[in-house]
Amino acid sequence: MAFSADLFLCLVFLPCVCGCSLSLDGKWRLLSSNGSLSLGAQVPGCVHSALQQQGLIQDPYYRFNDVFYQWIALENWTYSTTFSLNSTYRSVQDKNKVLLVFDGIDTVSTISLNGITLGRTDNMFQKYNFSVRGILKVQDNVLEVSLTSPVLYAQEQRKRSSYRVPPECPPDVQKGQCHVNFIRKEQCSFSWDWGPSFPTMGLWKGVRLEAFDQIHILQVSAVPLYSSASKWSVEVELVIDVVNTMDNVEVTMSIPELLSVKTLKVQFITGRSKVKYVLDINTVQNTVKLWWPKGHGDQENSESNGKGNVYFRTVELVQELIPDNPGLSFYFRINKKSIFLKGSNWIPAHSFQDQVTENTNLLQSAVDGNMNALRVWGGGIYEQDLFYDLCDQMGIMVSTEQLFYFYTYITFQFINKYRFFIPCQDFCIRNRDKESSHPSIIVWSGNNENEAALATDWFAIPVTQRPKYVKDYVTLYVNNIRDIVLEEDYSRPFLVSSPTNGAESEQEGWVAVNPYDPLYGDSHFYSYTHDCLDWTSFPRTRFASEYGFQSWPSLSTLQQVSIEDDHRYDSTFSSHRQHHDNGNQQMLQQAALHYNLPNSTDTYKRYIDTLYITQVMQAQCVKAQSEFYRRSQSELIEGKGLTMGALYWQLNDIWQAPSWSSIEFGGKWKMLHYFAQNFFAPVLPVGFEDKDNFFIYAVSDLSEDLWLNYVASAYKWSSMDPVCLMSSKLPKFIPGGSAVNIYQRSSGPMLEVCGCTRQSCFVTFHLEDSKGQQMGPTNYHFFSPLKDAQGVQRPNITAKVLKDGEAFSVFVQTDAIAPFVWLDVGSVPGRFSSNGFLMVTDNITVSFFPWRPTSVTELSQSLVITTLRDVY
Repeated sequence: MAFSADLFLCLVFLPCVCGCSLSLDGKWRLLSSNGSLSLGAQVPGCVHSALQQQGLIQDPYYRFNDVFYQWIALENWTYSTTFSLNSTYRSVQDKNKVLLVFDGIDTVSTISLNGITLGRTDNMFQKYNFSVRGILKVQDNVLEVSLTSPVLYAQEQRKRSSYRVPPECPPDVQKGQCHVNFIRKEQCSFSWDWGPSFPTMGLWKGVRLEAFDQIHILQVSAVPLYSSASKWSVEVELVIDVVNTMDNVEVTMSIPELLSVKTLKVQFITGRSKVKYVLDINTVQNTVKLWWPKGHGDQENSESNGKGNVYFRTVELVQELIPDNPGLSFYFRINKKSIFLKGSNWIPAHSFQDQVTENTNLLQSAVDGNMNALRVWGGGIYEQDLFYDLCDQMGIMVSTEQLFYFYTYITFQFINKYRFFIPCQDFCIRNRDKESSHPSIIVWSGNNENEAALATDWFAIPVTQRPKYVKDYVTLYVNNIRDIVLEEDYSRPFLVSSPTNGAESEQEGWVAVNPYDPLYGDSHFYSYTHDCLDWTSFPRTRFASEYGFQSWPSLSTLQQVSIEDDHRYDSTFSSHRQHHDNGNQQMLQQAALHYNLPNSTDTYKRYIDTLYITQVMQAQCVKAQSEFYRRSQSELIEGKGLTMGALYWQLNDIWQAPSWSSIEFGGKWKMLHYFAQNFFAPVLPVGFEDKDNFFIYAVSDLSEDLWLNYVASAYKWSSMDPVCLMSSKLPKFIPGGSAVNIYQRSSGPMLEVCGCTRQSCFVTFHLEDSKGQQMGPTNYHFFSPLKDAQGVQRPNITAKVLKDGEAFSVFVQTDAIAPFVWLDVGSVPGRFSSNGFLMVTDNITVSFFPWRPTSVTELSQSLVITTLRDVY
């Protein structure tokens, strides 16, 4: 059993003190600057949500509303509420210290209470506290938060800049706002290539009064540390606010499960301070059980009940010389075990954070897709506490970036405004507002792509000015953010950027000549012109932290925000929704390399078929690249290889639009996510060709060693009976955590023996243990583009839905081989056990797991089946 121990923390004070808290969440008033709009608004919330909830605007995601509603972000707005201190909270004003606490204000505001200005805010990610003792009244306290347009504020800040801070504006195709790098706010809210421009305003987190006489505990965190002497300790950190210096405060820390306890007497000095204490773990009588990532051990899902959870695990980022080869390794060791990171990249789940409802479902989908890692992208937000709690419980390793992305930033602005906080509210998320450390977070990163932007001159900075921007980069990300994060948390590694050459970038002054060097660090790779199934175009990198291809979401997802006239691939809506330059054409050009494009004379059918073919193309492209990275983990070719991570871009969507995601907005799985279940499986056969030789590799993430056979079948497209069967004579040894070549043969003779040509045949293959038990999924390899395949027939496919406990069984029958069989139940939420599959048998049964109550009748009426041969 993995281990989450309960930390008990007891503070004994003389004299005894107590505090109280009064939530001010709920219904407030919202007023536009000219007074033309006055409405009720929920807190936490934002202006867009309030206007929508009151029926004053439509769904902001509907059709072209992202452009039509730009006026909202150009307006100034005021939130106000009137509250009284009822009998329960009457004692609030009698406390020695009373704080008005805002957990999150978006973004630029002036705050007043009973006509007295308390202060101003300009940071979406910071918690703000204001002393209000002496200002509060028993009855009719008037609290106002006046918000300034973030768009106009950013423009004004730009005018005050002494030099250019590129890029000034996003590309026109994004339909966004300018100068987002001049405001400390969710960067993608001004637009991005997968999302709309909704520069939000509001009280996006809770508001409350906190009152106390002597001491207020702002934060408690507990970080397990493992010493070189192989002993565990727990560093307990308190951030406290003390009214008057307190002597002889008795602090007791204990973890009863480990028979570990420590009591000491300390002094708390006046004001805010941070104190740390260390509890040594009694390992003589107890063995510490470790937290493991998914697939490598257990994670305990325990509720704290007011106590802090302590998860024991170690993490190392290994960058070492590789004997007789150039470069450095780059991989993570968890609890001294090298682990291949399989997963994706996380973006904000909604433009309006108060409307986020699906994080649990999204993270469960990541786990169900056999992922063990996510990279939280640096252009969004510091994710909710629940996000990290779930990652802890599910065993998802997380790389968390500080919120700087792609742009350059004016260094003095961020240093002067945001440098000194206790606790660190902006530059690091560790344990913010939490009473536990998060074992899921395994690495911090300073920014997204900023090193690469400088190194490869994305912004056409003149050579003479480049040293200034490099100096700004080092000052902000290395001398400040890196130092702050490591001061706050030295239990995890820190990378200054992504992609980066890591230790090599440091040697080159933190901005490497080529941050994409495959011999070091992590890499981002995109190519929309090369054949995405040609593995020789992929970088044989140490760690792939971004790669991917776009696709469109399904019709049922698009129907939520469109009308019938929009349902053409060349419609104004289709063009408007695409925020990546030439993206719609790139998808078709890539698909046309391998498939016949939809050619129905029925415009509506051709549109639906085109949505389908983009998902086929995306799934196959990411499959090819992910399998390449997984089979490269044990190989070194010309110094390149030993790949130990594959995180494709991206997991989720922020709205209903084409993107690189594998999960549509609302949670519906694209074909790519079903493919991820297989290409991220713990044991996987990978087939590919190199110089007219066909190979099968066995890839294993398991800890234990395996002896495996391959079993392969060759089929003609025109028949469901295999024309050849091939298998190992003897099993091959597969060490745990490795990729091994278990089959190699010249493609031509192999096909010839089976009576095949490249166009007439394909192969399927799987792995078996010594007892004949299949290990992992069945895979396949096509020897030619499917548009050139000979003998492909249009299958007659039928399906029957049956109730199967809390799930449903779908019995599918076909009379011909069917590639990319796609089962779609429209708007019925849920997922299939398998989808987008190659069907080579006359029947198959898959399960459907609903996410709301449904019935056999509803599923049967909703079910539509599409195969590749149906679109032309």
